[in-house]
Amino acid sequence: MKQPKDRRFAIANREARIGVVLAIIHFIWWFGFAYGLGGENPGEYTYILGFPAWFFYSCIVGFVIIVLLVVACVKWIFVDVPLDEEGEQR
Repeated sequence: MKQPKDRRFAIANREARIGVVLAIIHFIWWFGFAYGLGGENPGEYTYILGFPAWFFYSCIVGFVIIVLLVVACVKWIFVDVPLDEEGEQR
């Protein structure tokens, strides 16, 4: 007899895909600003709060944005799933 598919696996797969998308977004943000703004002559860099603009936008602003996106995903998208077998029967 075939067992019914556990919905917890579907939820875990969806949330894992969301995590991978967030990681890809973070990498694209970081790469775009680090190599897009950082590819010029260092003597021509603009500075924000003492950091080169490419570093400020790629590492500092990018980190803050990704933290806010992760917090938003955890708060509004991810669901609490019981991990024990009894939680499935409720």
